[in-house]
Amino acid sequence: MVAGANVGAVVLLLLLCVFLRSDAIWLSLPTTGTKCVSEEIQSNVVVLADYVVISDDHVHSTPTISAKVTSPYGNTLHHQENVTHGQFAFTTTEGGNYLACFWGEGHNTGGGDISINIDWKTGIAAKDWDSVARKEKIEGVELELRKLEGAVEAIHENLLYLKSREAEMRTVSETTNARVAWYSLMSLGVCIVVSVAQIFHLKQYFQKKKLI
Repeated sequence: MVAGANVGAVVLLLLLCVFLRSDAIWLSLPTTGTKCVSEEIQSNVVVLADYVVISDDHVHSTPTISAKVTSPYGNTLHHQENVTHGQFAFTTTEGGNYLACFWGEGHNTGGGDISINIDWKTGIAAKDWDSVARKEKIEGVELELRKLEGAVEAIHENLLYLKSREAEMRTVSETTNARVAWYSLMSLGVCIVVSVAQIFHLKQYFQKKKLI
């Protein structure tokens, strides 16, 4: 029983590491180009991200960029222009791919690509656990257990989301198959009707010409 409990604890810790992750992304952005990052996120999930331009050029000023974040339905959630750093935070209201695009301003001096560091957090990874610990006066093992509880809830919600997406895809597939079947039957019916009409027309033509 003890060994089983230890294995369960290890599994929960591994899942916690997965769901308490913070994705650090580096982008090499051309001065006149655009690059985007995206993530598929379910609804009612907190998203928090910081981005900053990294520059080792001490001669020229730090290049500026513009950033825009859009929802799966094209709603603008964040938009900044001519900045060297920024932050966006929102709670998703719809499931799907959330897109964050960055582009350089054409007047940047110094030339070359622009390096951007993006710290992207979602779900319980975006939660301020320090504030939670201070507010509820918990620490140590109790705080870690609270994080594990949050991770388990996130896993459960993610599984439900995946299940709903699978059901949607299955419904779409079944609907498409039914439409293809009806289209095939209609096409076959049209072909039969056209063939019969052609035969009838040719028979009348040959009879008129007294060929038969």
